[in-house]
Amino acid sequence: MDLVLWIVSGVLAAVYLMAGITKLAKSREQLLAEPRMAWAGDFAPNQIKAIGAAEVLGALGLVLPWLTGIAPVLTPVAAAGLAVLQIGAAYVHGRRHETATIPVNVVLAALAAFVAVTRFGQL
Repeated sequence: MDLVLWIVSGVLAAVYLMAGITKLAKSREQLLAEPRMAWAGDFAPNQIKAIGAAEVLGALGLVLPWLTGIAPVLTPVAAAGLAVLQIGAAYVHGRRHETATIPVNVVLAALAAFVAVTRFGQL
């Protein structure tokens, strides 16, 4: 089971790290130029940067605390936070009638919740 958790955590960390860095590195206008990022039009630039920062910190939190043994409780907390973030993303996409994106949000939320519940159980 531990190998499965590491694989899921690693995949989630990679996804959130890439997504977060993209939101931090690009301007709102650059994000809006990408069709899959049309949702950014509903948010102020500082809100988009905050989402990106949460994704990057969550990605690091999925792996580093458990790997180093320093404050390992932060790993399931990060996973729970990312699950909540994806629920919010699904809501935004639903409100915008971008239903093709919602299954991805649900899968990412479910995987993050799996990591959170399992890692909390291992504390």
